[in-house]
Amino acid sequence: MQKKDNKHRILIIGASGFLGGAIYKELCSYFKTYGTYNINNKSLEKNKHFFQYNIEEDDIYEILNIIKPTIIISALRGDFSKQTLLHQHLAEYVLAHKIKIMFLSSANVFDAYSKYPSYEQDKTYSNSKYGHFKIKIENLLLRLPKNQVAILRLPMVFGVQSPRIQDIINYVNTKEPVEVFPNLVMNVTTESKLTQQIHYMINRNKSGIYHLGSDDLVHHDDFIKEIIDALKPEHNPIYKQVYTTNDERYLAVLPKFNKLPKHLQIKSQYVLSELKI
Repeated sequence: MQKKDNKHRILIIGASGFLGGAIYKELCSYFKTYGTYNINNKSLEKNKHFFQYNIEEDDIYEILNIIKPTIIISALRGDFSKQTLLHQHLAEYVLAHKIKIMFLSSANVFDAYSKYPSYEQDKTYSNSKYGHFKIKIENLLLRLPKNQVAILRLPMVFGVQSPRIQDIINYVNTKEPVEVFPNLVMNVTTESKLTQQIHYMINRNKSGIYHLGSDDLVHHDDFIKEIIDALKPEHNPIYKQVYTTNDERYLAVLPKFNKLPKHLQIKSQYVLSELKI
């Protein structure tokens, strides 16, 4: 069995979600890795590395003081105002204990810029509540010393068990229309590549802003159709084309300054190959 690296104690906030769970599975064999979960989960209750945490009621300091993490990975979903307060507490803890926080952000921090893809040093600007929320947390964390923060901006994340793929399968099986956005130009990734990237960043003590999407761009409608082809469903899909604009609209986070090694970069074709079961 792989010998654990005792240098780090990692706490994943939101480890029972899709991405948080994938990150936990990637890291738990290598580091002392802990996670939080929200809803009652019998299998997680028995796992001494998991702590129940309800953002509405619980104090994150209790968990932090038990685990004493050297790295916090924030992969939480939920009420935006409660999350904002949580991240203020996390930022205070990170600063006081001179540890690191890795925050899973989103391409939506740029969703008001529709004419071109976005790079790490571009100014954030959003028209959506979700994008505004992510910007708020980013700005809060970017006030911390640079070597204590990693902001990971993600495009659409796909994977066999991802909520997006499960929804698509469900729509096709129940003969409901799958929404596609013909004018949306984006990049993509998978949870397996993302978790490898995070693992590498921990090993190499990386900090700063990272754009962790494919280095090529795809049209949303073409890509969703290719995904459905790869899944080989029993029924023919029904598509509902949604036009939010007459022009091409970009929602893509491309790396320019903080590039990872070649084996950790990803092309959109890789996402499709993972879905071909």
